[in-house]
Amino acid sequence: MTRPEHTPPPGVAHPQKVRTYVKRGGRTSTGQARAIEALGSEFIHPYGSAPVQWPDVWGQDWKEQPVVLEIGFGMGDATAHIAQVLPDTVFLGCEVHEPGVGALLKLIGERGLRNLRIVQHDAVEVLEHMIPPTSLDGVHIFFPDPWHKTRHHKRRLIQAPLVQLLCSRLKPGGYVHCATDWAPYAEQILDVLRSEPMLRNRSPHPEGYADRPSYRPVTKFERRGLRLGHGVWDLVFEKV
Repeated sequence: MTRPEHTPPPGVAHPQKVRTYVKRGGRTSTGQARAIEALGSEFIHPYGSAPVQWPDVWGQDWKEQPVVLEIGFGMGDATAHIAQVLPDTVFLGCEVHEPGVGALLKLIGERGLRNLRIVQHDAVEVLEHMIPPTSLDGVHIFFPDPWHKTRHHKRRLIQAPLVQLLCSRLKPGGYVHCATDWAPYAEQILDVLRSEPMLRNRSPHPEGYADRPSYRPVTKFERRGLRLGHGVWDLVFEKV
């Protein structure tokens, strides 16, 4: 995989409060609303201010499997695919937008997925208050908002304070997998992850970017971008 050609401007201090989402419009469809009504009580775990115990999240479906947190799953297509191809792993997805929550619940129902749970809340606060230290086997952050304008770079999610928080919640050997289709953001993410002493790059390539892991599907949006010559960069780092 080629290295992005553009280097982002020097970073700015991470703001005191960075959210993992931006407010956006979007109407919840009838099918999504029905899925929330039918499946929400089982598959949406309420946000709380105290650390959770995994058996309390997954109930009778808990078999002491590896736990992966996904930050911002959008409409849930990749999340449902990964949960289906990795049935022996359990996934906790954080997403604040109701249409996305409803869309993923609809997929859970259609595919009979039992290894997925949702917290409809900002993932930073979930990490800070709900996730116990050294309890995660992995974290997925796919296509976070790149905040293209220089003055908005401070709003980018992948910055040193968040990575330090992630490391505190990962088990030794646990991983962080990020993917982006914006070259300057890929460069910044790589620099931030490389600068964290608790992480080591799993990539065998000298430029530092990973081959796309087989579990991550190529989305329709990504396929279109690749046809137009746009790049996509995966980064996979492991906690030492």
